[in-house]
Amino acid sequence: MKESKFEYIVKEKDTHLKIKEILKNNFNFSSRLMTKLKVNNSVFCNGKSIKMYLVPKLGDKITVRLPKEKSEFEPENIEINVVYEDDDLLIINKQPGYVVHPTKGHPNHTIANGIMKYIINTDQNFKIRFINRLDMDTSGLLIIAKNSHCQNDFSKQMSAGQVTKRYVAIVKGIISDDEGTIDLPIAKAMDDHVIRIVRDDGYPSVTHYKVLKRYEKGYTKVELLLETGRTHQIRVHMSHIGYPVVGDVLYGNTAVWLIERQALHARYLSFKHPITGKEMEVEAELPDDMIELIKKIE
Repeated sequence: MKESKFEYIVKEKDTHLKIKEILKNNFNFSSRLMTKLKVNNSVFCNGKSIKMYLVPKLGDKITVRLPKEKSEFEPENIEINVVYEDDDLLIINKQPGYVVHPTKGHPNHTIANGIMKYIINTDQNFKIRFINRLDMDTSGLLIIAKNSHCQNDFSKQMSAGQVTKRYVAIVKGIISDDEGTIDLPIAKAMDDHVIRIVRDDGYPSVTHYKVLKRYEKGYTKVELLLETGRTHQIRVHMSHIGYPVVGDVLYGNTAVWLIERQALHARYLSFKHPITGKEMEVEAELPDDMIELIKKIE
């Protein structure tokens, strides 16, 4: 794995600026990262370590080497299906049945443990920073940033609505409208820390749906586009309007004999690469259990 670094040649317009101002203007580093760079002496001018309060000269080459960090999760032999990877990002197709990150209820056997093993196997060294999360029994695309700058950039993109997330689900019932929008607030149920419900005092939540196929046996294949990212948002919204996700025992206990988990898959992501600025599109095909489900209802 190559070292994560940024380079910049000082131009005429920069000659009155301090190095820290040049970095802020050109790389949009967060204040937290700027502090790390200062503490770790990670900024260089023409190959030599330099203080960020100094003013460089025209033509000087400024190099920033991001501080090396690593996670301390216990490595476990859990399959990691890589969809895309470079020196700054890892995007995987998560299988159902695994929590993304260790919690009190699931301290191990998580995707993070599997990635830790993957890091060792591929001779890499980075801290695992999950950009998005998926429920334990939801499959699909999961983004991991390999450095804090990428994580910060993704946070800004998400806040600005520049990250597109599309899911595919099989729901119970035949949806008559070809497409629609569910704009209903979601809150925690009063007596439960896990279950979410539609409630007036909840957080604003918007889900767009589009029918992909209707099945005569009483099911619909839908594509879902999230405008917000609330916990269980798709599952809560679809159940609330009368079309619960097949196999979802929490929000409808619907057709659980057809599939062993909720039939929900994070299929598509688009975003700007935090380092190159390139428009990225990533897709993950439907997993085998959802393909088998469709065969059963056709």
